[in-house]
Amino acid sequence: MSNGTQSLDRAAELLSLVVRAEEPITYTSIVDQTGLARSTASRLLQSLERNGLLERDPDGAFRGGALFAHYARSFDRSEFLVATAQPILDRVADVTGETVNLAIARGDTVVQVAQVDSTYMLGAMNWVGIEVPPHTSSLGKVMHAFGALPAPKGELERVTSATITDPELYVEELEDVRSRGFAITRGELEPGLDGVAAPIYGEDGRVVAALGVSGPAFRLEDSHKIIGDLLVAESERLTGLLARHARKVSRDDS
Repeated sequence: MSNGTQSLDRAAELLSLVVRAEEPITYTSIVDQTGLARSTASRLLQSLERNGLLERDPDGAFRGGALFAHYARSFDRSEFLVATAQPILDRVADVTGETVNLAIARGDTVVQVAQVDSTYMLGAMNWVGIEVPPHTSSLGKVMHAFGALPAPKGELERVTSATITDPELYVEELEDVRSRGFAITRGELEPGLDGVAAPIYGEDGRVVAALGVSGPAFRLEDSHKIIGDLLVAESERLTGLLARHARKVSRDDS
């Protein structure tokens, strides 16, 4: 085993020991439980602490660091978003009868985190966890238009004959999205599949998610604006709920 690999294994062992402990663990206890030389344990602990993986409490004992807290907050936000949005997804589904999705931006793509299925026998598939080119979906267009995802550069991937692939035309499309407040797709991901989506804002005024409806074009094509207006209204309601929650958390932390 190389020295580099051995050091990684030892650091991972230390990290696992501290993070799994029910309470902050002392340096002496770490040395006793791992059997490492005190100098080796001290060097590895300092490295983990410098990189935010571990930190010390006021008594000098070690606990999980800022990176773990950051991850936990991010995970909790996603879970809270889904839980808060569920009644709104259900209400939109009741009104439209179509598939309703909630999506967030992750990396350079859009991830759908919740769905209510269509009440029709002929409806859209389950999109939760499935990645598609953002420029082909109404949810992705929302993310691009409102800055949750960087706008793509260069020629865009063609998925169907209706997919917008010209960068200049796509820029114009995003301007239309911002102007009317919601995005529309017409068979750009799959022939005969239409979608409409609206942005959801976080407490800092930035778009954190998108709420969308999708279904067969023959059912949706004459209702794009009606559905879009509905999604804008419901998205604003969800934005308000998220803002109130953020204010409550801020008061509780102060």
